[in-house]
Amino acid sequence: MRAFALLLVVFIIGGVLMGFEMLGSRYLYPYFGGGITTWAGLISTVLYALAIGYFAGGAIADRYPSPAVIAAPIAIAGLYLVAIPASADTAMQGILASSGYGMWGVLLACAGLLVVPVGLLGMLSPVAVRLLVSEAGAAGRTSGAVYGISTVGNVCGTLVTTFLLIPTIGSRAITYWFAAALVLCAAVLLLLSRAK
Repeated sequence: MRAFALLLVVFIIGGVLMGFEMLGSRYLYPYFGGGITTWAGLISTVLYALAIGYFAGGAIADRYPSPAVIAAPIAIAGLYLVAIPASADTAMQGILASSGYGMWGVLLACAGLLVVPVGLLGMLSPVAVRLLVSEAGAAGRTSGAVYGISTVGNVCGTLVTTFLLIPTIGSRAITYWFAAALVLCAAVLLLLSRAK
């Protein structure tokens, strides 16, 4: 049951992560457009932030092998998302005024929008692998399952956000939904850490 709950959190976080990348394009569009340069900025920023998260998660996973260790970063990512609808326009205008429409402006805008939450969420997978390997003892199969389930979550988050949520709900409401999902996942992780 504990392993199932942890993998469910991995799936949800994967969905939120890519869903928010798609949503990020909506926050950037009024200021930087939706062309290839904006998408290059989004994709490279997400990958860079994930790399930071993977390294950080790997560093803490062996020292503090508990679901509680990752609950705080996920909750902080949720709180960061809560602030975005109210602050994104002002931040984008400031970046546009100081850095322009070019590569640096796009990268700075993408970084401000994505690096913190995506980096924090990226910490989950290495921690989940460490926790599940402790239970199952099969490192290869376990890491494959964690990254596979996370990637399926990524695909679902991308498709559901793009084809269902954005056309029907709107960017700001979706951002709050994603934030709530993250806080709920953090609460589940805290409960898992207490259910030995």
